[in-house]
Amino acid sequence: MRPSKDVLLIQALSACLRERRLELAMTQEDVAGLAELDRPYITHIESARKQPTISVLWKLSLALQLSPAEFVARIDQRHAVLRKLAAKATSSPRRHD
Repeated sequence: MRPSKDVLLIQALSACLRERRLELAMTQEDVAGLAELDRPYITHIESARKQPTISVLWKLSLALQLSPAEFVARIDQRHAVLRKLAAKATSSPRRHD
C-alpha cells in the first residue's frame, strides 16, 4: 500500500493526535505505552513524517480515550478546515507593491 499523498490529511491527523494528547495531559511516552507503540513513532506521526496504518490508528484512538469513529471525526473536521485555508491561500490575489 502506498502512503497517502494528501499532505493536509496527514497534517490534520498529526494535529489531532497532539491536541488530544495535550488535552489529556499525556506525554508521547504515555500514548506510546498505552498504544503499545514506540515513542519515536508517536513523534514521527505528530510531526507528519509518518502515517499510521488502520490498526495503529485504532490503537491510538483507544489510547487517547476516544472511539475510532470519534478520532476520525476530529481528523475529518481538522482536514476540512485545512482544505479551506489552503483553498483561500491559493485563490487570494497577490499584491505587487
